[in-house]
Amino acid sequence: MTDQTYCDRLVQDTPFLTGRGRLSEQQVDRIILQLNRYYPQILTDKQAEKFRNPKASLRLRLCDLLSHLQHSGERDCQEFYRALYIHAQPLHGLLPSRQALQNSDCTELDWGRESHELSDRGPMSFLAGLGLAAGLALLLYCCPPDSRGLPGARRLLGFSPVIVDRHVSRYLLAFLADDLGGL
Repeated sequence: MTDQTYCDRLVQDTPFLTGRGRLSEQQVDRIILQLNRYYPQILTDKQAEKFRNPKASLRLRLCDLLSHLQHSGERDCQEFYRALYIHAQPLHGLLPSRQALQNSDCTELDWGRESHELSDRGPMSFLAGLGLAAGLALLLYCCPPDSRGLPGARRLLGFSPVIVDRHVSRYLLAFLADDLGGL
């Protein structure tokens, strides 16, 4: 099951997607417009008008669209899943093919997996950031402004908010403003 293509997934997910109340008309229209505007080679203007025709029922239009994509090829099916993820993310997570992928521990197609970690960069990134923060704190508190400790320390701290994240830069700028206000 791990060798399942996007076309195979679409065949498996079609009954689920065409079920009553799964996709709203606005979601289907947004998916069609995305496939037409960003990938006009997937859906031409004429095809997009056909699949967006309000005179036909939503279920019939969706069935026609999914059938067209299944016959179009792997890349078209993949772009449909990308558009479905963008415009109907909660529904995307409930797809039968995704449930099968999650049960088989296959994560190559898993776009929506939420991470409950603080950072996905790993422990070395955390340690590097902690070391940088500790170094800056030592530099600030061990070398008072009236001493001649490190002559370039204030200049270095003046440029560090450009490099450091915006949350930390506010505190560095406030420290420098307080320090310059006393001069």
